[in-house]
Amino acid sequence: MRFLRYLIFVLIFSGIIAVFYRYLSPYRVIDGKIFGTYYQIKILSDFHDDDLANKINRVLSDVNSQMSVFDKASAISQINQAKAGEKMNLSPELGKVMQAAAQVYQESGGAFDVSLGILIDLWGFGAGKHKNPEAAEIKEALKISGFDKIKFAADYSWLKKENSATVINLSAIAKGYGVDKVAELLDAEGYENYVIEIGGEVRAKGYRNNKGEPWNIGINWPASDKKDNIMIVSLSNVSVATSGNYRNFYYEKGKKIAHTISSKSGYPAEVDILSASVFHDSCMYADAYATALMSMNLQEGLAFADKYNIKAIIFDNEFKPHYSTAAQNVFE
Repeated sequence: MRFLRYLIFVLIFSGIIAVFYRYLSPYRVIDGKIFGTYYQIKILSDFHDDDLANKINRVLSDVNSQMSVFDKASAISQINQAKAGEKMNLSPELGKVMQAAAQVYQESGGAFDVSLGILIDLWGFGAGKHKNPEAAEIKEALKISGFDKIKFAADYSWLKKENSATVINLSAIAKGYGVDKVAELLDAEGYENYVIEIGGEVRAKGYRNNKGEPWNIGINWPASDKKDNIMIVSLSNVSVATSGNYRNFYYEKGKKIAHTISSKSGYPAEVDILSASVFHDSCMYADAYATALMSMNLQEGLAFADKYNIKAIIFDNEFKPHYSTAAQNVFE
């Protein structure tokens, strides 16, 4: 009986503390799961909208229903099932993402290519079953891959695939776009100070306290056996996306197989960098540029970043940071 009374007391006390924290803490924290990963939004505000979490969930669920290859009913899955030459209408949201994907594809010389879905599946990083592909399979997959094999309307309101078997995978840009959409919602709701994080892609706006101090954002150690940060950057009104082969990989016969697939070889990219973090006004573009950099060697990546004035921090195989010219002016 004494234990039961103690347990009831603890539960009631915990509930009081939770209510106290909710209404007196300057931060509103909302978290959940989406896109096969986790998200967290932290808002500096004394205003509590009880429906905000549902609004955020609806925004992210809408992005997922359009862009997830794991949802067979999604818009992108319908496109992947379409026949060659069939006109597939694109929503304004999907059209915006495709237009950005086309831009980064052109700028990166094909290093960023969302049409590698078949190869991503073959290597076990997509919706398809991992097959440990043979050289002949990779060669055939390369024939039907390539963003230039997809025709778009001038306003990206529709597309047509040149080959029925071409598969589009937006995993390297959709998370960033999801961050942007949540930021649009928070802006529309009148929030001025917040940080959004979805699976490592981040948007920080305003300040973390009433002293006007920016948000502190950690860049993870680019190693699978480390959970802490290799660097902390202070951000306000900017997005950052990090891509690295230390996050999504497996071993096959003692060899590390990482998720970044080369559009040229069809094999996992073997480069001399461990991770790339890109800072941009748009998290969608930061996401895409970071992925493009992970398909390049260090010097190629730095030259690419300088050509397009991209703020990037790239860690080489010795965990040494390298800054693009635009990033040097901000962080170094």
